[in-house]
Amino acid sequence: MSCRTGSMMTLPKPDPKAQLLQGNEACAEGALVAGCRFFAGYPITPASEIAEYLSLRLPQMDGTFIQMEDEIASMGAVIGASLAGVKSMTATSGPGFSLMQENLGFACMAEVPCVVVDVMRGGPSTGLPTNPSQGDVMQARWGTHGDHPIIALCPSSVLECFTLTVKAFNFSEKYRTPVILLMDEVVAHMREKVVLPVPSEVEVFDRVKPSVPPEWYLPYEDTSFGVPPMGIFGEGYRYHVTGLTHDIRGFPTLRQDEIEPFLLRLFRKISSHFGDIQLVESFFAEDADLIIVAYGSVARAAHRAMMEAREQGIKVGLLKLITLWPFPRRFVDPLTRAGKILLVPEMNMGQISREVKRVNQGMTPVTTLNKIDGTLITPKEILEKIREEKK
Repeated sequence: MSCRTGSMMTLPKPDPKAQLLQGNEACAEGALVAGCRFFAGYPITPASEIAEYLSLRLPQMDGTFIQMEDEIASMGAVIGASLAGVKSMTATSGPGFSLMQENLGFACMAEVPCVVVDVMRGGPSTGLPTNPSQGDVMQARWGTHGDHPIIALCPSSVLECFTLTVKAFNFSEKYRTPVILLMDEVVAHMREKVVLPVPSEVEVFDRVKPSVPPEWYLPYEDTSFGVPPMGIFGEGYRYHVTGLTHDIRGFPTLRQDEIEPFLLRLFRKISSHFGDIQLVESFFAEDADLIIVAYGSVARAAHRAMMEAREQGIKVGLLKLITLWPFPRRFVDPLTRAGKILLVPEMNMGQISREVKRVNQGMTPVTTLNKIDGTLITPKEILEKIREEKK
């Protein structure tokens, strides 16, 4: 055996806690740590690895995995399991997400906690199954009919796939609402070295249960927090669950003095807790003349472009959106009032940029960089756009 002379390179010792994880795998692990013990879904690219992973892990933790006949049934099973007291989730992509919308609206109306992961791919219809996109942003907000609040989170790294899945379950349980985790194909399929937190150190929120006996329980009674305690079927609590507008007992109503207070409470339980729900990360916003507003995998390219621009003497900042819905207006509004130029790169025709422009109301220039050909927006493309705006 031959070897080169000279000093031998000393390799760093591997971190025993480090793992090489795919985004979808990290999402599945986050669900388990958050307490998810039920998954119902139907395979679809690029989300199938979540189902595959949980089909192995859930039985090991006394959980249940079911492959359903379609996405409509998947969402129905998730709602039923949650009503029975089990933290539940499903995972899909655009075509399946479309099929889930009716039952998603039911979960909003009946205030059933659950998590829906939508790994975005190119569309519409079958579209580009293996290519990245961010085309489901507005569908996440308005996919089901009628006025309704929704929470949607968007990771941009493998570690965030883990942490935001935990956060999604916590928000879902805390506010009795469906929560959507909007990943894109790049984040879902890329692999990164991550060190996951010890499960015992992860903050996990469980739904608040009634403190009164079943015969006194009012399932949709208003509280100071805006979220009624949730009785569990099988623990002695029985109540009517319906997609119809209902009274505090859960029974359908046509009384105006019951309809409006109920619907307003659905919104108030979210809007009065924006400080808890709306999450962003800000980089160099204080001295920047131009701010990039980005999310998901595009935020990674935006961060690289920002750093390269600053090395060239161009004062650029980044506002990375983690919560997409409810739209974090309170973080965007100060930037527009300060006269910052805003650049919104997205892998769609312009969905979050519409919200930025709505908040801006013409106070400062808002420019977009849109890409819908199934490829990533690169740091180079964002940097070129920055140079155009700074001429």
